[in-house]
Amino acid sequence: MSGGSAENNRPGKNGLTPELERSYDLCRTIARAHGKTYSMAARLLDAEQRRHVHAVYAFCRVADDIVDEAGERDLARTRAALTEFGARFDADLATGHSDHPVLAAVVHTARTLHIDPDCFTRFMRSMSMDLDTTKYGTWADLMDYMDGSAAVIGEMMVPVLRPRDLAALRPARDLGVAFQLTNFLRDVGEDLDRGRVYLPQEDLWRFGADPQARTVTPEWRALMRFEIARNREIYAAADTGIPMLAGRSARCVHTARVLYSQILERIEAADYDVFTARARVPGRRKLAVAVRSMLGRPPGHAAGRPADPTAAT
Repeated sequence: MSGGSAENNRPGKNGLTPELERSYDLCRTIARAHGKTYSMAARLLDAEQRRHVHAVYAFCRVADDIVDEAGERDLARTRAALTEFGARFDADLATGHSDHPVLAAVVHTARTLHIDPDCFTRFMRSMSMDLDTTKYGTWADLMDYMDGSAAVIGEMMVPVLRPRDLAALRPARDLGVAFQLTNFLRDVGEDLDRGRVYLPQEDLWRFGADPQARTVTPEWRALMRFEIARNREIYAAADTGIPMLAGRSARCVHTARVLYSQILERIEAADYDVFTARARVPGRRKLAVAVRSMLGRPPGHAAGRPADPTAAT
């Protein structure tokens, strides 16, 4: 390596080399483009925490995009691409360095925060399940999938958020599940387009609801009321972890929780029609909630109780 190259690869004031800076910048771009709610909430964190959030999000997004391209190319090629991405990450994590445009930041985050490598292994397992599994018989079956696709994301976020109590792990897992279940309820129509149904078959049979009909019927409304109530119970369980976080982290998680759970309200306001339009929280609403979280007292800390999710609404 020439002297000029070595000079250009020296760490800057934030301790990052230009290579890592570029990788984290790319991760931030990916997060802001595809995870607007998460990115809005992450702005309440300090700069180091933000870049770690962006890195974890980008890792998950790249893998998810590989899977979602399965309908656009040969399944064997998609599986090979996913396997290659996972193997590349494992190898780079072992060496502690990557020259992949996204994985460079992810490896740095994982090594810096000592994130358990098993978290990434479990995540990739669930991504591979999407190539073979189009429906889930029971809630337990779906939870097995969400352990790696959602709960594990909460686990990865724990070292980023620096909780005061290790008991925060369980609520963090719950919040990951709550977020993804909200996605499943919002994206029923889009998932049907990809040939997938994430709502448990036992629930569809119980209520006599058929998502394939893409029609809001009394049976469909009853099913959605049940799933939304279940989703809110999981959010409530996750709320117990917010008081275990310091100010910035508590505000970030509370903001994401408030905004994401409001998607459920939008679904209800649309009479449970998740087929013709995507339930969204307006950008101005997101900004208002984030500002109130930033200016107010850290949620849940005043009385040492779980945060009230309506406090910032």
